[in-house]
Amino acid sequence: MDSENEILAKIAGNVIASTSPCSALKFWRKRLNIKQIQLAKEMSVTPSVLSDYESGRRTSPGVCFVKKYVKSLIKLDEVHKGILKSSVVPKDKSTIIAIGEFKNAVLASLIVEMIKGKVLHGEAYLNSEIYGYTIVDSIKAIYALSGFDFYKIFGATTERALIFTKVGMGRSPLVAIRVSDLKPRMVVLHGPQVVDPLAIDLAEKEEMILVLSSLPNEESFLNVLSKI
Repeated sequence: MDSENEILAKIAGNVIASTSPCSALKFWRKRLNIKQIQLAKEMSVTPSVLSDYESGRRTSPGVCFVKKYVKSLIKLDEVHKGILKSSVVPKDKSTIIAIGEFKNAVLASLIVEMIKGKVLHGEAYLNSEIYGYTIVDSIKAIYALSGFDFYKIFGATTERALIFTKVGMGRSPLVAIRVSDLKPRMVVLHGPQVVDPLAIDLAEKEEMILVLSSLPNEESFLNVLSKI
């Protein structure tokens, strides 16, 4: 898959899988600093039509509209800024240990069981459906992932388990997620004996499932998740 198609698939997938596709569309436009009037012209629609979709005043956008919207974003970004193409590959590939999408949705409760997890927050959300996972080296992420790079860890959808290894107290990963516009459904911490209360508080504010895993190492996550 070439870089443009990869970008298209990931952004469109994120929008379609979002609980609020309209808000997700607006997020990507604003993230790329593209004005609504510019995008409307590229899409051959009026700014008011675009505004209606982004605000949710019109019914949720269909797949065809999302594809046209995202393709127009990519084209405008390439002409004016090139933020997307310059960020297809992380500066440090080793930061993302593994990223995958499940063939079928998996209940969060099953993932907790498979990774030998202890739920620190989000018992009420354990029936949520999870569509993928990303395993991140938290120490390398602090140094290597910044700006748009951070968003690539979400793969095709935010409805995923975001697993941070080599965690100290758990504060840094949750703070990074707190300031991000994209939020995972589940965050898994691996490494700490005790988790910073602030991390639990932030998970509560973001209405996420926060789990502490007792698996022995990073390879264990790969072995377990690859079986799903």
